Amino acid sequence: MIQIVDSRTIAAGMRAESMHAVAARIIPVELDFPEPGPVVRGRLADLGGLRISSIRSNVTKVERTPILARDDLAPSLMLGLQVSGSSLVVQDGREAVVRPGDLVVYSSTSPYTLVDSEGYRQHQFRMPLERLALPRDVVRQVTATRLSPGHPVADLAAGYFRHLAGRPGAFADAGADAVSQSSMELIRAVISTHLDVTSAATKASLKATLQLRILEYVRAHLGDPSLNAARIAAEHHISRRQLYNVLAAGGISLGDWIRNQRLEGCRDDLGSGLSQHVTIASVAQRWGFRDPSSFGRLFRAEYGLSPRQWRQTATKAQPALASDPTPARL
Repeated sequence: MIQIVDSRTIAAGMRAESMHAVAARIIPVELDFPEPGPVVRGRLADLGGLRISSIRSNVTKVERTPILARDDLAPSLMLGLQVSGSSLVVQDGREAVVRPGDLVVYSSTSPYTLVDSEGYRQHQFRMPLERLALPRDVVRQVTATRLSPGHPVADLAAGYFRHLAGRPGAFADAGADAVSQSSMELIRAVISTHLDVTSAATKASLKATLQLRILEYVRAHLGDPSLNAARIAAEHHISRRQLYNVLAAGGISLGDWIRNQRLEGCRDDLGSGLSQHVTIASVAQRWGFRDPSSFGRLFRAEYGLSPRQWRQTATKAQPALASDPTPARL
């Protein structure tokens, strides 16, 4: 869902309160607007676990205060992509001046300040820290820091996130989770590139989250029928034997886990009213099953019903879903 933000549609006397409410949908912060008051235009969008805000505003200061940093928001990481001009980002005892194309991260769990005398001009991407699958001490090393400016990985990421912020509606709901996970993988790559990954402390921290990062990678690529152990191991710079050992330590069998995740994805899609005009074969293919017949046998063995029976049973139990393609206005 995309929500359009335009302060011109709000009565002048209510704009400041309304724009604080909009900001709270991204992350609760204090805002300083110059006279004659707020001027804000942009949009918000959710893609899986990723919340995207693309905002231009005359706000000159955005502050996550110490009190707000202790609120009930799930610990989150914000990635900022500077669009134009320059901004000052302050957090964890560091300051960074970011310019067009620069990437910077800041965390919800400690106070931060963004300052721009010409107004806020960033694309921002918020994601849960737990899904980023990096230890907090690793993240804390890169807050309020320009992330590897000029490095090919950072340049790739800047182009990717610029495109994502510019066209969030181009990604169908069915692909939102995959886009979200791929985005988090890219952020991890940028952070890892920026850090001295040869240091013992960083290597230990990354090793501690290896299993979670592997599973997040696999989850993001479940729709690819060519996904296999060799590819997964190569993506994480380990051998296949190491891959199996890491997963076995958590009681996970790779093949069984992939199959179960794919079946659960198919079951959820087939049980949704939105799937009524999609063939069962298309749903199976979306989740990485090449052969409809073998998919049907696996589904029945797991759930006791054929995919068609499950869809009929599940959709009868819920009301028809209505969709409104018109973006909501705030």
